[in-house]
Amino acid sequence: MLIPDAELQRWLLEDAPAGDLTTRALALGQAPGRLQFEARGAMRVALVEEAARLFQLCGASAEVLLPSGRDALPGQPLLHASGPADALLLGWKVAQTAVETASGIASAAAQLIGLLRAQGLPQALACTRKTWPGGRALAARAVWAGGAVMHRLGLSETLLVFPEHRAFVPDAELDARLRQLRQAQPEKKLVVEVGSAADAMRAARAGAEVIQLERFSPDALAALRHELQAAGLAVLLAPAGGVTAANAVAYARAGADLLVSSAPYFAPPADVKVVISPA
Repeated sequence: MLIPDAELQRWLLEDAPAGDLTTRALALGQAPGRLQFEARGAMRVALVEEAARLFQLCGASAEVLLPSGRDALPGQPLLHASGPADALLLGWKVAQTAVETASGIASAAAQLIGLLRAQGLPQALACTRKTWPGGRALAARAVWAGGAVMHRLGLSETLLVFPEHRAFVPDAELDARLRQLRQAQPEKKLVVEVGSAADAMRAARAGAEVIQLERFSPDALAALRHELQAAGLAVLLAPAGGVTAANAVAYARAGADLLVSSAPYFAPPADVKVVISPA
């Protein structure tokens, strides 16, 4: 699912609200040119299709050479564009930054998943909605290119009860309120975030189908898994908060059903070389 033109045009407008002053002042105008994106290092590529579309919206032609979701080797071409200089220069930096940012996220997600698969572990990586305001579409595209999934795209699509919600619910009413929520939204899984094993057991008994474990260690997760099995409670366990490439395998081996992480969003951008020349 590509990012729509309206969003891409917003990016361009943000960068050049009154056009490209330098290009105009240099009178470069319709001078024909060509442009190529190349990977400086190995990376999982993301948002190349949107980058090509950005150039098209500026008035150039563009071709994707390596699609999103593929791995690039150092020096490998990703995209080619051609057209008037003002079109290439208008789209250049926005497109480059989008690909670098998204490919950094995708590469980090792919690396974490690769660590799991190398150990024969099948767990999915679900990335949170902890993205920068206005950046959800780019982040989601990057996550999918990296082979991960979105934990939730926003508040409107999932039932996730946080401790911050429970602060407004009297403790004596919590179990009944969770059951009420389950009945009110029968098509949605009920996810409850907890910070202790006792809260996890209570949520499971109240009908939670997924328990999100905030800052549990792998050992604490394994102990909770054993306690749930002993009680005959079948729920999914999803560690969250602090899940990184350094501990993902440990969480998976401890019995996590999926891993919830924001770590890929904070990965450094990938490095994309841009070559621009007269045609």
